Amino acid sequence: MGKMIAVVDDEPDILELVSIHLKKANFTVETFQEAEPFFKFLNKTTPDLLVLDLMLPDSDGMDICRYMKKKEQFSSIPIIMLTAKTDETDKILGLEMGADDYVTKPFSPKELVARVKAVLRRKERIEEEKIEIGKILEILPKKFEIRVEGKKIDLTTTEFRILKILATRAGWVFSREQLLDELWGHDKVVIDRTIDVHIKHLREKLGSAANLIKNVRGLGYKIEV
Repeated sequence: MGKMIAVVDDEPDILELVSIHLKKANFTVETFQEAEPFFKFLNKTTPDLLVLDLMLPDSDGMDICRYMKKKEQFSSIPIIMLTAKTDETDKILGLEMGADDYVTKPFSPKELVARVKAVLRRKERIEEEKIEIGKILEILPKKFEIRVEGKKIDLTTTEFRILKILATRAGWVFSREQLLDELWGHDKVVIDRTIDVHIKHLREKLGSAANLIKNVRGLGYKIEV
């Protein structure tokens, strides 16, 4: 079975047109004329992508987009907005809310299918860029996320950057001075012991993955499985 595309639009003709062309491109398609049945579907199934009309009878497409991007379990689902609104302000607002693309009506079904494929390819490339250490630690640089055994961990910007530097070259030993250079370059005004404080906090937050960060006496730090 192909990847699943959910399409939410209040016009039956458009739902049928989009569905036919997506199925021809080997996608599985679920269609909805209103937001409520779509949300019921979303509680049971996670689509690979959502094509979303902005003007629905029971909800505003912008609100649906905003809701999905705030919910962790739905935030990674790409959204292509499909609407009769041609105002540039609406387009910018939609993209700022996290939509991945924006198609205005009337539209070419073939172009929409091409956009769906392009957005899914971008998502796959981003997911491929994640760094995995020892099947316990995941770093997703593009999303600024850390996961330990699948659970999301909140880090400060500096903690995230230190972890990424160490993980990108697993096994390499970084001196405190090298880490400071990587973090702040010539603008650094902090002492090298600041790194020790950040590493301490980082280990506390990483829990079961804390022992991946090794202290090499007299040299610095490294990540090692």
